[in-house]
Order: sequence, then structure tokens, then C-alpha cells
Amino acid sequence: MNKKFLHNPLYIWLAFFLASALFIFYPLIDIYTSSLFFEDGFYLRGSFYERLFYKSVPIMVSTTALGSIAIFTYNYYKKKNILGINKRVIIYLLLVLSLAPGLIVNSLLKEEWGRARPMDIVEFGSTKQFTPAFIISDQGGNSFSSGHGAAAFSVLGFALLARKRRQFWTTLALAYGVAVSFARIIGGGHFLSDSVTSFFIVYITTYALYGYLIENKK
Repeated sequence: MNKKFLHNPLYIWLAFFLASALFIFYPLIDIYTSSLFFEDGFYLRGSFYERLFYKSVPIMVSTTALGSIAIFTYNYYKKKNILGINKRVIIYLLLVLSLAPGLIVNSLLKEEWGRARPMDIVEFGSTKQFTPAFIISDQGGNSFSSGHGAAAFSVLGFALLARKRRQFWTTLALAYGVAVSFARIIGGGHFLSDSVTSFFIVYITTYALYGYLIENKK
């Protein structure tokens, strides 16, 4: 499958479709996955690992964003080309950080879908009702999809700009996203489907933006 749609290979779209269908038709996958970390409460909530990666996201995103803006400003006024950060790259990075994690995940999905978090549902000792992924709920929750996961995976946008060892930095960015997503799952903050959905949304959007704004301009 070498064909692409929105600069993403068709197998990525197929994987997204299959994963989404799996969570819709077999929603107990979410319950089972979360139950692995529940025993009279989500026992890893508040652990060093969970808090470390939870709190790392705003620091990581703001540091990379502000650092890029600082380099761009320096390049612009000093007529330099450090890391190749120019106007087009800054626009690309701002869109990477705002479009998928901000507009799609946080503003559209989290605010409108109403899915209750694992720690808030009856199955895990609370009061709200469980609803499958992609199904709009009236529970007033913000579980679908994962905002922290989306923000963490958005670091992929920076990795794609690497001129050397791009595969290494891309892998590292995705590994960071997985680590943050796992922290949210073990703490009862999100279901597996929340994290997987955020991954695909950010991955597809990031590669589309890179293809249109960076790759096509080379």
C-alpha cells in the first residue's frame, strides 16, 4: 500500500478504522484493560510514574514550543538558519500543537462527547455509566479522547523536522506519547480507546500538516 490520502499511507487509515470498530463493537476491552489496574481503587494513581508523566506534558510542550519561537526570532533578526526554523516551520508547529490536540481533541471531542472517565463509572466503584468509545454520552465526562495523550503525541511534529536521525527522534516522540497515555490509563483517567484514538488523530493530522507545509515546499 504505497498510496496515500492526506499524506498518510492507506494502512494508517485502515488501522484507525479497524481499531475504532474494535472498540465500538467490543467495548468491554476498555473495561478489561482498566480493571487490570483497579483493586479498591486505581492503585497506581498518584504513583511516581503516573504523576511524572502527567505533569511532564505541559512542560514538554511549552518548552519545545517556546524554544522554537525563540530560535525563529533569533534567526529572523540575525539572518541565521539555526535548525532551519523559519516562518513556514513556525506555522507548521503552531498548527501541530493547536489543531489536533486543541481543536479536535479538547474542544470537539472532550467537550461534546461527555464520556465518563474510568474512575467515575459504576464498574469501578463510582456513579456514572460506562459508554463505548465514539458514542456520545450524557454523563458529563471528559474522557473521550485523551487530551494529555494528544498533547504528548504532538511532539511527533517536532521530531519530523529532524535533519539527522529522524527515525530515532520519531520513535522517541511516539514512545513518549505511549508513556503518557499509559500513565493516564493506570491512573483511571482514560480508557485504552481514549488514548488510541488520540494517537491516530494526532498522527494523521501531523503527517498531513508536514506533507502540505514542509515536504511539498522542499
